[in-house]
Amino acid sequence: MKEILLCKYGEIVLKGANRRFFEDTLCKTLRFRAKHYGSFTITRSQSTLVIEPNDEFADIDGMFESASKVFGIVGISRCAVCEKDMSAIERTVKEYVPQFLDGKKTFKVEAKRSDKRFPLDSMRICAEVGGYVLETLPHLRVDVHNPEIVVHVEIREFAAYIHAGQFKGAGGMPVGSNGKALLLLSGGIDSPVAGYMIAKRGVQIDAVHFESFPYTSERAKEKVLELAREVAQYAGSFNVHVVSLTHIQEELVKTCEEDYFTLLLRRYMMAIADRLAHKLGCGGLITGESLGQVASQTMQAIGVTDPVATLPVFRPCIGMDKEEIVQIARKIGTFETSIQPYEDCCTVFTPKHPRTRPELAKVLAEEQKLDFEALVQEALDGAYVERVRTEF
Repeated sequence: MKEILLCKYGEIVLKGANRRFFEDTLCKTLRFRAKHYGSFTITRSQSTLVIEPNDEFADIDGMFESASKVFGIVGISRCAVCEKDMSAIERTVKEYVPQFLDGKKTFKVEAKRSDKRFPLDSMRICAEVGGYVLETLPHLRVDVHNPEIVVHVEIREFAAYIHAGQFKGAGGMPVGSNGKALLLLSGGIDSPVAGYMIAKRGVQIDAVHFESFPYTSERAKEKVLELAREVAQYAGSFNVHVVSLTHIQEELVKTCEEDYFTLLLRRYMMAIADRLAHKLGCGGLITGESLGQVASQTMQAIGVTDPVATLPVFRPCIGMDKEEIVQIARKIGTFETSIQPYEDCCTVFTPKHPRTRPELAKVLAEEQKLDFEALVQEALDGAYVERVRTEF
């Protein structure tokens, strides 16, 4: 029995004259991923992508798992292909469909007859297939209004397709269809979620990670790279640009008022990220900030750190509480890595009483005690790149 994958896409169908661009971007991503699982042919048909193995060595299970994490796909189904003959359809339904009905109590059948030469109309196909299911699984009952699962039969030009149920895809828009942005990636829970959420809108991401060696360890950096690999399962491969803040932090401690350390450090981080983003051709920055979560994320604090950035700053977590962010982190597989107890740069030299309602004039006065431009450039000059590849 031959099995294929049917991938449904959502928002792409609304794109009008630009639809072809989004479809091409999605197909390109799937074809790249498919190379890791063998030989597949990927074609388009009526708002559906068909992923078909070309030989018995193709790993359709691996391809299914990978395709379920591709942004742009809202639903994915495993589908059996058979001859356009009711006896072949009967055999296939009885052999293939029961695995999807395990634990279910109700079902219905929907049929689509694209090939009008087929002798039975859609209603008759539904009746016949429903009978096959009940013969095989007599404990089930038909519910045409609110079934637990729908069995689909499609009669197409060259074959009949049979599938039951649809698994939820990653949704969103194909990565690369909506520009590029730079993610400020820490070792916490929030920033990987923020990167995932913006990538879901079709944005290709790169990342910048700020370290404070020797105050932060090599294990702390490896934790961040592992988070990047987990995000890359959805966002695709990207670079993590590692920037040292050690000298900047040491100078802040020696020169500036302690209450302003965090705010001044955030301004350095935003300035460095902004300049790096311009160099990389990014159209925006991404942070994991949630309003009021910590001292540096009050409205006033954000107001004094944003002015150093010339690019728009995307904060998809800004209105979410911690539990909402944690739920997404668990879903995408980053939570357990994020809670590993390794320090990051933001926990080094943390003031006892950070300013939560700072005045910009006072922040600027503290900042002017140091050579801001020289420290920013020094940090950029010392940056290095870690390539994070998608682990299919």
